[in-house]
Order: sequence, then structure tokens, then C-alpha cells
Amino acid sequence: MGPRMTMFVRIIRAGMLNFVRNAWLAMAAMAIMVITLTIILFSVIANATFNNTVQQIEDKINISVYLKDTVTEKQKDTFLAGIKKLENVEKVTYLSKEQALKVYMEQNKGNEQLLSAINETDNPLPATVQIKPRSLSKINEIRSFVLKADNLALQSDSMSDSGNRREAIDNITTATHILGRVGVIAVALFAIISVLIIFNTIRMTIFNRRDELQIMRLLGASTSFIRGPFIVETIIYGVLSAIISILIINGVFVTASASLQATSFGLLDISYSQEFFGKYYWQLLASQLTLGILIGAVSSLIATRRYLKFKTAKH
Repeated sequence: MGPRMTMFVRIIRAGMLNFVRNAWLAMAAMAIMVITLTIILFSVIANATFNNTVQQIEDKINISVYLKDTVTEKQKDTFLAGIKKLENVEKVTYLSKEQALKVYMEQNKGNEQLLSAINETDNPLPATVQIKPRSLSKINEIRSFVLKADNLALQSDSMSDSGNRREAIDNITTATHILGRVGVIAVALFAIISVLIIFNTIRMTIFNRRDELQIMRLLGASTSFIRGPFIVETIIYGVLSAIISILIINGVFVTASASLQATSFGLLDISYSQEFFGKYYWQLLASQLTLGILIGAVSSLIATRRYLKFKTAKH
């Protein structure tokens, strides 16, 4: 074993010993790091689940525009061509009066009285243009086009996203933005708290061992050899915290599905969350380990550079 490898092994061993020595301080630092990594992991899963739920809702939402019976073929074609040019429009379907009636009767085939009333009158349904948006967050682009004066003059009634339905669509869009921002703020806040606590933990350790470190320095120990164990110690914090956070989320899913027998919690589809967690388990674990190690190592580097007061230029 070469001298570099020997020093590396000694640094690892010293870091593990420091972790055992500072068990109580380590637990405090790890507790916050576990909370941080758990929030990050939960945010990732919740965001993926919520986006899936919103996508399912978006797939079912069409905006219907009702045309007057007096609209000419040329006016209809011009209107359809304008809609299809919009960036947020995924699909446009035109239903003539006869097609609209056929669809309506199919949808209400169980209601004999309603069908009987429809058959006794001339077709009261207008020709309909069904617009499928790509994203609800950009739906105002479609609204603005449909509500132009020239296009509004072709319509027999208000578009289908008005009133309560429009309010529901706007609420979904707003909720998506708010939840995304809250998740980012919560993650950033706890990450900063984790760094500060680990920073203070290392500072206290350095203070408690200042005489020992000074002796090591006088005996010729290099800066990297003295700093290394502290970095190893905080990396252990990160690894253990990442594993614990994964176990916590897994426990939450097991409890929700088994004990509570729940399949959803509001807009959070627990079934999909479990599926996502299982499908990307190893990727999520690798990400948690990377984040934990990064938070620990960065905190330790900052603390040791500030409080060890060694000039690295000599080594």
C-alpha cells in the first residue's frame, strides 16, 4: 500500500472515529439533514404526482365554442384556421349541428324523456368547435382569440370555459404555480438550515479539539490530513441521512396503503406516488446520497477553511 493510500485510509478511519466521538452533535446535525432530504424527496414525488394529476385533468378538458346557424362555410373555415395556428392548441374538432345532436343523444341515451323532447323539436344544438389546449397555464391565448370582436360575432353562446368551469381551470393553474414555489422555498430553507447546523457542529468540534489539532500541526501533519476527517465525518452524516429519508418516505407509503387503505389525498394520488417511488427508487436513492454528501462536504469545507486557520498554500 502506497503512502497516499495509507494516508487516505487513516483519514477515513479518523473520520469514522470522530463520528462516534461526536455522536450527540452528529444526531442534531443529522436530524435537520434528514428533514431536509425528506422534504426534497417528498417534493420531487409530490411534484411528479401532481403534474400527472394535472395532465389527466388537462387531457379531459376541451373548450367548446358554439357557432350561430347563420355562420357561412367560409367564415367557419377562417375561424378554424385561426385557431389551429395558436401555439397552445393541440387539437381542433368541428361538429356540425347534426354531429353535435348525435353526440348529445349518445351522451344522454339513458334519459328517455330528454331524448323524446329533443326528437319532437328541430335540432336546437349549434355547430360546435372543440379546442384541446396543450397547457392550461397558457389558456388565455385561446380565450383572447375566441373573444375577439369578429370571432365573438360568430358565436351563439359563451364559450364552455366561462363561469364555474373557467374558475376551476384557473384554480388548477394557480395551485400548480403555488405548490411549485412553496416546494422550492421549503427545500432551500431547510438546506440552508442544514448547512448552518453542520457548520456549527464542525466549529464546536474544532474548538473542543483545538489543543489536539495544534499538536498534530506541530508534529508536521498536513492541512489535508487534519481537514480530511472532518469532511469524512460530515459525509457520513449525509449518507446516513439519505438512507433514513428514503426509509421514512417508504414507511409513509406503506402506512398510507396498508393501514389507512388510502389511494389519494386531495390532488395527491398516493397510488401513482407509490408507483413513481418504486419505479425510480434507485435513481432517487442515488440523488439523495449525492445531495447528502454534497451538503455535508460543502458545510465541512467552509467550516474547516474558516476555523482551522491553516494556510493551504504550503501543502
